[in-house]
Amino acid sequence: MKKLLAAGLLTVLLIPALRAQENVEMLPSMTYPLDSLLNEWKAKNYILPDSTCTTSEVNPVYSDSVYIDRLSRIPSVMEMPYNEIVRKYIDLYTGKLRGRVSFMLGAANFYMPIFEEALDAYDLPLELKYLPVIESALNPVAVSRAGATGLWQFMLKTGKVYGMETNSLVDERRDPIKSTWAAARYLKDLYAIYQDWNLVIAAYNCGPGNVNKAIRYADGKTDYWAIYNYLPRETRNYVPVFIAANYVMTYYCKHNICPMTTAVPVTTDTVQVSRDLHFRQIADLCGISNEEIKSLNPQYKRDIIPGNTKPQTLRLPMASISAFIDRQDTIYDYRRNELFKNRRVVSVPEGRSRSQVTAVAGKGKPTYHKIRSGETLSAIAERYGVSVKQLQRWNGISGSRITAGKNLKIYK
Repeated sequence: MKKLLAAGLLTVLLIPALRAQENVEMLPSMTYPLDSLLNEWKAKNYILPDSTCTTSEVNPVYSDSVYIDRLSRIPSVMEMPYNEIVRKYIDLYTGKLRGRVSFMLGAANFYMPIFEEALDAYDLPLELKYLPVIESALNPVAVSRAGATGLWQFMLKTGKVYGMETNSLVDERRDPIKSTWAAARYLKDLYAIYQDWNLVIAAYNCGPGNVNKAIRYADGKTDYWAIYNYLPRETRNYVPVFIAANYVMTYYCKHNICPMTTAVPVTTDTVQVSRDLHFRQIADLCGISNEEIKSLNPQYKRDIIPGNTKPQTLRLPMASISAFIDRQDTIYDYRRNELFKNRRVVSVPEGRSRSQVTAVAGKGKPTYHKIRSGETLSAIAERYGVSVKQLQRWNGISGSRITAGKNLKIYK
């Protein structure tokens, strides 16, 4: 009986949260299927459920006062107020998206040190390390419908402004380190404009132009919640989602969520590559899987490092770095002709031109010759530089007899 009453009470507590989740608008990063995240990050081998801790299906529901208190305890220079919109996104992350949170907590073990180093170097709030949680769900190869790419979701133009190269083989917006340092510079520049962190992250999402427009519509007010209704629809939810992401990445244990275990090597190093190199060459000779190389080097779009253009960075586990340095000449030459098929020089074969081929085949646009009295096939053929047999074939003539006044088709 007690169990039935407890189950009934739990259902009553969960109903409001479930209804709230049904009505809340999800950001693009919230819509990636978890299986897709695992596959795209190549994490099936590197992020696994923790055998010592299992994420429960039961999500405790707390009162507003508990959420207010917990948010106030997060050490932050950024304002993180609580309201019903923030509550909806907390409920979404700790409810429907709890499996995604478990994944992101596992991926965070690899990425957060990178984020924190760059943010600290630019004296930015460390809470900003959770921006990629809502931008990309910590997927370095994520691409939005608008074309924003990488952990920090840079558009192509903004990425170039902040020094990130993009071509057919390389997209540095997908490089965790380069994109993080670029994002830190961009956030620093935005703060110099607005002097308010909520406006900064709103501008990061929709661009300074849209934020400036919202400020004008709000009679010059520069408080995020005062301009809330004048912002683009997705951006209105952006700051509440950011607050909710900070909450859930801090208090996940309170909601029975366990991080997945990260098996990606934490200790890695880089080496400069000065010649074109294929991931397959490294994998076969350095004792590392192709998938692991991709996970550590997501900026290379086609498994090719174009070192001939300019020196490029290759990141490998420490154990593989020494193997690469010791055998690099052999690695560069290994299966080169098989893996790099683009020809540097191509000879043009001698032979008949297209006009000559079409003339032989009887194709192309014909010239018409009106036969005069006394003309012969051989004389006409000589005049036009073709053979008698060609004239016969083009005009369906079996013998040498022709009739004055008729037209002959001639292909040149």
